[in-house]
Amino acid sequence: MAKRLPPLNPLRAFEAAARHGSLTRAAGELNVTHGAISHQVKALEASLGVALFERVGQRLRLTGHGAELLPTVSTAFDNIAAATARMTRPTSSGTLSVACVPALLSFWLMPRLGSFTAQFPGIRLTLDASNDAQALRDPDVDVCVLYGDGNWSDCWLKRWSHLDLFPVMSPTLMNSRPVRTIRDLGTHAMLHADDGREWQQWLAAADALDLSRGSQHHFSDARLAIEAAVHGHGIALGDTMTAAALLAKGQLVAPFNLAVPAADAFYVACRSDLRAAPIVGVFIDWLFAQLEEDDARAEPQTSAHRAIRRASDDARAKRKSAPKAPRIA
Repeated sequence: MAKRLPPLNPLRAFEAAARHGSLTRAAGELNVTHGAISHQVKALEASLGVALFERVGQRLRLTGHGAELLPTVSTAFDNIAAATARMTRPTSSGTLSVACVPALLSFWLMPRLGSFTAQFPGIRLTLDASNDAQALRDPDVDVCVLYGDGNWSDCWLKRWSHLDLFPVMSPTLMNSRPVRTIRDLGTHAMLHADDGREWQQWLAAADALDLSRGSQHHFSDARLAIEAAVHGHGIALGDTMTAAALLAKGQLVAPFNLAVPAADAFYVACRSDLRAAPIVGVFIDWLFAQLEEDDARAEPQTSAHRAIRRASDDARAKRKSAPKAPRIA
């Protein structure tokens, strides 16, 4: 049996009048007369058998029935507008706004930006360094690459990559103040990208929770902690995604062959209504394809990289129910 829906024009008139609190302003927005808006609102009220507005001076105020109806009607018109925009938005041209974890944006996405531009020269990117899940509700953001537990509702999301964590430091610092044993960590500043729980997790795996610690510096995100390590200000916890290129270039070294699995992971996410937009699909598909290409064409790893990978694989295999260790990546 077909669902009985109120006529579209009266619903549009009701939504505009409710949003403006005025029949006159609604008429101006919809380019019709004041009388036409009034007639359509009355027709809707007659169709539903309830009053939707009451007059308060010169303004309109929603009744209880009107307040109940408005959110659903507004969402429906927003969805129709979004679907219409998607139909007219070409696959390989236009603007795309991406919010991305700061460390991943700086150390992984930026070096590969030329690859995306070469494949899709007609797409103009706006990149925002952010790990705020609230961006998923921002109408000006199309795609988010977030670090977290993936527990975000009312959106499309897919895990992009897990992480393993391990200490990193600059070669200069290693040469001037060598780190040969776990105990040597205590003579260096520890650089934190969270409240200290990730270092606690790594030290627990290294059986060094009783380590005598020196200076402790905290940063708002992992990018800043890694940059501080590159400049020789201490030892940070790098990860297998954002620190890999710096290790390969010799800007960082890994003094130990122990890595621990991070509690969280990288996720690609967007509002559900945007997932089908061709231009959004192009970027998301590129992200996953680029990750696969990186793995496929990776050069033979150094002994340090292999040792870290073996250690992290062993730790991941043994890991059962480690407590969460939130990190601002």
